[in-house]
Amino acid sequence: RMRKRIAERLKDSQNTAAMLTTYNEIDMTNIITARNLYKDEFLKKKGIKLGFMSMFVGAAAQGLVEQPIVNAVIDGDDIVYRDYVDVSVAVSSPTGLVVPVLRDVQNMGFADIEGAIAAYGEKAMSGSLAIEDMAGGTFTVSNGGVFGSMMSTPIINQPQAAILGMHATMMRPHVVNGEVKIRPIMYVALSYDHRIIDGREAVTFLKNIKLRVEDPVRMLFGL
Repeated sequence: RMRKRIAERLKDSQNTAAMLTTYNEIDMTNIITARNLYKDEFLKKKGIKLGFMSMFVGAAAQGLVEQPIVNAVIDGDDIVYRDYVDVSVAVSSPTGLVVPVLRDVQNMGFADIEGAIAAYGEKAMSGSLAIEDMAGGTFTVSNGGVFGSMMSTPIINQPQAAILGMHATMMRPHVVNGEVKIRPIMYVALSYDHRIIDGREAVTFLKNIKLRVEDPVRMLFGL
């Protein structure tokens, strides 16, 4: 029944939204270095593993506060802006991917995000996710990289206006200061509803996520 409902919503999204996708690439060098430097201390102090998902969700939350149109929704003839950021995150369950919602992410730190995702993951695998856990959401983050995906075009989770797709990090040639270096690169995709979000806003939003992830110190200062 849940699988059928998910399929119906995704097809409705394709039929309803004027969906476009913009892409970018992220040099993961600095964020990998930061994670490796602090992951053991983070686990000891916070009691939860430090992953990349919290960093991307945190970067997206900052962007959604800065660009509220990406966090908005079409309601009839109106555009409704939300003063909160509820991020749907795709997690695996025995029946497929489900998207429980992290509430008020704009007020959460990395440990809060990682803890909430881990708790939802456990509930998904045990089949104990409730409908309320998946209700709402103003934006979605999906990580196909855990399955090895290099690139994809994620489908918007209606009535949301946009979805961020993460992918596998792979060593690739990358130009750094005029020289070709081998760097860990992730391709990212942002699918958005062109009825409400213009290309400029979408490209800027994704570019700012790239800047924050490539230089995670920016997130500390809210830049």
